[in-house]
Amino acid sequence: MLVSYKWLKELVPELTATAADLEYKMSTTGIEVEGVTNAAEGLSKLVVGEILSSEDIPETHLHITKVNVGDSEPLQIVCGADNVRVGMKTITALVGARIADNYKIKKGKIRGVESLGMLCALDELGIDEKINPMKHEDGIFEMPADAVVGESIFPYLDMDDDIIELSITPNRADALSMRGAAHEVGAIYGLPVNFPTKALTEIEKATADKISVAVSTDKVPTYKIRVIEGVKIAPSPLWLQTRLMNAGVRPINNVVDVTNFILMYYGQPLHSFDFDKFGSSEILVRQAENGEKLTTLDGVERELTSDDIAITANGKPVALAGIMGGLDSEITNETTTVALEAAIFEGISIRKTSQKFALRSEASSRFEKGINEGTVTEALDFAAAMIAELAGGQVLKGVVESNDYKPQPVVTSISLSRVNAALGTELSLEVVEKIFKQLGFTVSIDGELFTVEIPSRRWDISIEADLVEEVARIYGYDNLPSTLPAGAEAGELTAMQKFRRQVRTNFEASGLSEVIGYSLTTPEKAVEFVEGDWKTTSLMMPMTEDRSTLRVNMISGLLDIISYNKNRKNTDLAIYEIANIFLTEEDIRPRELPACAFAITGNVVSKSYANAAVPVDFYHAKAVVENLLATYSNVRFEAYNGIKEMHPGRTAKIVIGDTTVGFVGQVHPATAKAYDIKETYVGTLDMARLLELAPAQTVFNDIPKVQAVTRDIALLIDADKTHSQIVDTIESSKVKTLTKVELFDIYEGINLPAGKKSMAYSLTFQPLENTMTDEEITAAMNKISKHLVEALDVEIR
Repeated sequence: MLVSYKWLKELVPELTATAADLEYKMSTTGIEVEGVTNAAEGLSKLVVGEILSSEDIPETHLHITKVNVGDSEPLQIVCGADNVRVGMKTITALVGARIADNYKIKKGKIRGVESLGMLCALDELGIDEKINPMKHEDGIFEMPADAVVGESIFPYLDMDDDIIELSITPNRADALSMRGAAHEVGAIYGLPVNFPTKALTEIEKATADKISVAVSTDKVPTYKIRVIEGVKIAPSPLWLQTRLMNAGVRPINNVVDVTNFILMYYGQPLHSFDFDKFGSSEILVRQAENGEKLTTLDGVERELTSDDIAITANGKPVALAGIMGGLDSEITNETTTVALEAAIFEGISIRKTSQKFALRSEASSRFEKGINEGTVTEALDFAAAMIAELAGGQVLKGVVESNDYKPQPVVTSISLSRVNAALGTELSLEVVEKIFKQLGFTVSIDGELFTVEIPSRRWDISIEADLVEEVARIYGYDNLPSTLPAGAEAGELTAMQKFRRQVRTNFEASGLSEVIGYSLTTPEKAVEFVEGDWKTTSLMMPMTEDRSTLRVNMISGLLDIISYNKNRKNTDLAIYEIANIFLTEEDIRPRELPACAFAITGNVVSKSYANAAVPVDFYHAKAVVENLLATYSNVRFEAYNGIKEMHPGRTAKIVIGDTTVGFVGQVHPATAKAYDIKETYVGTLDMARLLELAPAQTVFNDIPKVQAVTRDIALLIDADKTHSQIVDTIESSKVKTLTKVELFDIYEGINLPAGKKSMAYSLTFQPLENTMTDEEITAAMNKISKHLVEALDVEIR
């Protein structure tokens, strides 16, 4: 909702707070403000100019104009617009002016003719095409005839207005109108509101003689129509056009603009029909029939069902109720008689239809959230009076309606002690009564009991708790006392919460950054990066198809994040997430399991003048896991090809003892291509199993007093034997002084028998007390060599 500050000042005349003040105050009292903008920001030296003469440049579409901008001499400006004419007042950008996209106007020559400025269209001032009443090819914008030459164009176009963008939550749909916003501001500052009225003049001819209305569905509490004859369709006056543009609405013509003005002013959707196109004087509002077709104003033919509400004339739909009118009955330049509709439509029905057709309009959004049912007739009469004023029509006498609907008054009671108990305050009767009156509520007091009558514009208030909330926000949340909850025992983190913090600290120490992914994804991505077939849980009515199914893995979400960053030139990434995955079980809700996952892509070290780039590889990803599991014993990495989305030759299963806790490796190139990412390494671990297997305590080992000894050993071994098998065999030799086994060379190729490879290891021996003798070292090496030969049939080289 875009709120014009200038319009708001008209409705709250005593308001002195600036737009910036309102941004803060409204945000702290319950309605979030997205920001404040000003259309004139960044623009300069734009004035009203009057064209004194215009000459064509031969064999071109250009004109040489003399433009009076209030200086002693007129300016010569070359312009290519078709609508240039003598006497026309237009937007003139002087030399040095700034227009849209920070473009600076300079003195120059066009086709050899000197040009000292520019005559502008609205789009050249940055007016969005969605709200611009003119297309660029229509030419330059014509200013009002009474605009003063040489003055700034901003006040005439209301571009000096501050626009406050409100982020309206569904419970505060009353603020989806200027009157609602004015009531809110008046309540915040304790100021009266002033809403202008219009006298409606009717002719003797009765509306009922021209048209009749019937409603055959219980989803339309009331439906009303007025008729205006003798209208002349034309552009709206400039004040109305600029007011609509500042509200984010494109001006169309004087009749349609009035309905949009009332939508923004009252929050009441209206619709104007060309009465002569009905082909009938009877309007029937009913549920559509399955298969009925209607071409809406956007030119799209839509097939209706019995769930939709249709406005019909002569048995055929002429509008999709509460959403959009039909193309066959739209207002055109030939329209002379207008049928003006105001109604209340059931919000749930409107939402379903709007969602089904992906057709969300300003009208449908208001019906979905609710409208002020007490001002439907008032808004209709105001609109009829405006159309008569701006389009020169005559309003027929009376309103034709399905029934004389009036909303039921809402009366709620609350005691002063209940207010103070809920808020922790000691407010007096007078303070609470003043707050209710600021809100525009009718209140009576009996002892300490408030009986409050809620106006129809605040349909979100119905119970005692609502009144407490209103008192709190107007009194000021920052004025409420701050007290700590009383308790005999202090809170403590659970074992899993402590463990999550440890894992987070470890990942970040490894250079990874935390991200938060979506728990919902597509059905296909939900079961990627898991082995076997998994059942999933999907939403019955997802917001989008991309967010419909609970994930069974987190890696697909991390790859989406990498793809998003890669498309924005951020290619070196190391990210992790600690969250839950969801396992579906029969007939009960999904089970949440804590897990962690990480993804690394790009370069570990960026290229510079001193260093070559170092790309991520499997060992870097493996090192992240090793750092995380440094305190665990008997951690192994075993070759693994059970997941089709992972590279079969660069993926390892992570095993602690006899328990598999996750995997680490490279994303399969085909999967990486599907995600539009480069070579990426990922890993995932089961947090619950890690917590179960975590060592109970860290055992301190004395620092050895003597120096370590290293010896190398080279093995000729079958090519299918793995590093893990060799290390396990060496460690199982039971040499007590052996503390470290490190692979430093692998060779396969010429000079080796077929099916063989050479692997070289560095073995570190570290006794605790006495330095090892040559005999002890030789004995240890012989024992290890013998064990390798017997267990793996290796050849010691």
